[in-house]
Formats: sequence, C-alpha cells, structure tokens
Amino acid sequence: MRNMKKRNQRIGVAPPILLAAFVLWTVLVRLVDVQPIGPQETAVGFATLNGYVHELTGVHMILYVITDWLGLVPLGVALGFAALGLAQWIGRGRIARVDRSILALGGFYVAVMAAYVLFEKIVINYRPVLIDGCLEASYPSSTTLLVMCVMPTAMMQWHVRIRGKALRRCVLLVSAVFIAFTVIGRWISGVHWFTDIIGGALLSAGLVMLYAKTGGVEYEKI
Repeated sequence: MRNMKKRNQRIGVAPPILLAAFVLWTVLVRLVDVQPIGPQETAVGFATLNGYVHELTGVHMILYVITDWLGLVPLGVALGFAALGLAQWIGRGRIARVDRSILALGGFYVAVMAAYVLFEKIVINYRPVLIDGCLEASYPSSTTLLVMCVMPTAMMQWHVRIRGKALRRCVLLVSAVFIAFTVIGRWISGVHWFTDIIGGALLSAGLVMLYAKTGGVEYEKI
C-alpha cells in the first residue's frame, strides 16, 4: 500500500514537470542559436546541434516511408479502443457505464489530436528536407507524438485486459520494441531535426503521465 501511494505521488507530479519542460524546450528552440540552415533558408533553433546531427545521420527516404507506414499501427490501435468504448456504450446502455479508463483514453486522444493541429498551424521548425518539393512543419515530430502517446497508453490497457501472463508479456515487449524502432527510425531517417524528436518525446511523456494520473487504469507489477 505504501509503495502504491509513493508511485501515485510520483505520477502526480510528473505531468506538470514534463509539460513545463516541453514548453521551455519549445521556447529555447525558438530563441537559441537560430540560423537559416533549413531548406529555402528557413531558420532553425539550436542550429549547430541540429546541423551536426543531421549531417551525421544523413537522409534515408526509405526509412522515412517505413516509419510513415508504421504510423498507421497506432491509428489502428486507437480505433480499436474507440470501438471497444462504443461497444461498451451500446451494450451497457449509457455512456456513464463505459469503463472510466476508456472514457479518459478518448479524452486523451482528443488532446493528442489538438496538439497535432496546433503545431501544424503554429510552425516552430520546418523539416530539414523538402517533401514532394514543399516545406512541411516539423516540430514536434508528429510520428513521434503519435507513437509515444498511443502505444504506451495502449500498453497500460493491455496490462490489465490481457489475462494470460505469457501473452501479456509478449504484447508489451513487442509494443516497446515497436516504439523504439519507430522513434529511432524517424530520427535516423533525417526528415526531422533532432530537437523535433526531443520535443515530441517530451510532449508525449507529459500527456501519457497525465493520462496515467487521471485515467483510472490500475495495473499490477509485471
């Protein structure tokens, strides 16, 4: 009981710290070492760091395409949980009877979508490469945001909904590998600045911890 209380306290302070870190990081990206190193001389913050990392990784469009397609996986997962919520609503007769964690997950998805739309409108950085000859918003990395938001919250759900211990371990392990491969692959593909990946990770971590605090998912230690 004491360990559970301490864990809940840690979760409670994590969301504001992580979200504040994201806001601070975003401000720094806009102000620190801003130079016109992007396509068509677009200005980029942390230019020395971003330029060095971009030269180090290069551009790998095949990896970009692969990670783009992998981005459909979390969309499918999100639709699956949306279908589960709808089925519970229909089966139980009232939306108030849908599992609290599923309702919170729906709100979480709305918050993630709102963040995506916001940073499509408020451009912090453009990509280091042109996509089909066009400039595209790059901060935070939308693929990183999607994968690191949807998959960890899905893992919380699967932790309590998959009863078989071996199957649960396998699903969680595959999910963790998927997250790591997609995010690292997105970085190495060279279609985002390094600071875009960090921004996406910080925002995702803050939102996921906020869901963990408010979502009502109770899970035992694996």
